[in-house]
Amino acid sequence: MDAIIFGMGCSCLQVTFQACDISEARRLYDQLAPIGPIMLALTAAAPIFRGYLADVDCRWSVIAQSVDDRTEEERGIKASAPPLQHNQFVINKSRYDSIDSYISTDKQLRPEYNDIDLVYDKEICQHLMNNGVDELLARHIAHLFIRDPLVIYRELVEQDNTASSDHFENIQSTNWQTMRFKPPPPHADIGWRVEFRSMEVQLTDFENAAFAIFVVLLTRAMLSFNLNFYIPMSKVDDNMKRAHHRGAALQEQFYFRKQVMGTEHVPLGPVEDEYELMSIDEIINGQKKEGASSFPGLLPIIHSYLNAINMDVETGCHLSRYLAFIRARANGTLMTTAAWIRQFVQNHPAYKHDSVVSQEINYDLIRAMDAIGSGKNKAPELLGNFAQ
Repeated sequence: MDAIIFGMGCSCLQVTFQACDISEARRLYDQLAPIGPIMLALTAAAPIFRGYLADVDCRWSVIAQSVDDRTEEERGIKASAPPLQHNQFVINKSRYDSIDSYISTDKQLRPEYNDIDLVYDKEICQHLMNNGVDELLARHIAHLFIRDPLVIYRELVEQDNTASSDHFENIQSTNWQTMRFKPPPPHADIGWRVEFRSMEVQLTDFENAAFAIFVVLLTRAMLSFNLNFYIPMSKVDDNMKRAHHRGAALQEQFYFRKQVMGTEHVPLGPVEDEYELMSIDEIINGQKKEGASSFPGLLPIIHSYLNAINMDVETGCHLSRYLAFIRARANGTLMTTAAWIRQFVQNHPAYKHDSVVSQEINYDLIRAMDAIGSGKNKAPELLGNFAQ
């Protein structure tokens, strides 16, 4: 797949959050980062590429490879003794990939969680720090600027940087990561925002609404209950790889924090004791084991939040339908979109069990997906009774 369209032709489901200030935006950015791989696996919807059934269920790594503009020297393939001959940095990821560092000033952020060697432009970092930006955020911004611009318009080269952030946005908007921290442009009413970018688009409005609502409610619970989802960044990267595996939503396990209720005291024990491998069912719906160490699940936490805010009955009933769908998807009662697509191809009379998705199969698949999206096909194995 030697063209950018194989990656950037993919669709996705993103949610942007408005924060009340920079501190809250940085906290949301951090706390949502470990959720990204979980939601990628749960929304998996991309098992076919260039006419073949693939051994992955998600789009993310395909896009990462399709827009990877690093040179061999930047990728570390072409060995050069420091300093590099033609480039400034050896860069460990594509410009479309998972984030590399946490940025919050929250006291729950232990230095050990930022366990990836962050590549950043030291001159830019120092310039930011000299002008009042703290080191964590300065490194984050300087990390974005290890990339070259992809597109520059002649008429926009000369800018008044005190009145416009176009030069920053040129780099910021072409670093496509699982999370995006979005400072407001100068002289604008727009506030501090955070993008959650990992989810795959679904076939129906109902599914897309359910996942968007789930993430929104999770952020409200995060802030209200001071939740702590921190795990080492290397484990978040590991989870991103696991999320791509075929059937990951049911068959894979992911590193996740065991105790997520925030406390006034920062844990002092080994970081390795703070997380364990869990299934997506356990992460979303809770662990079945007894005892105080049992993880309650993200959905029960959300329900506790909804109960705490005394929501009216009508709104609660409406939301419960979406949350029940998430529960069913997580426990395997309902298939992921990727599993449904794979099953459709494998059960098609024209399929020869050679991974080839022929024009005939592709045509019938698109018609079937369109029928689901328009409500003509209820697809109970995918939607249950939720989309009635």
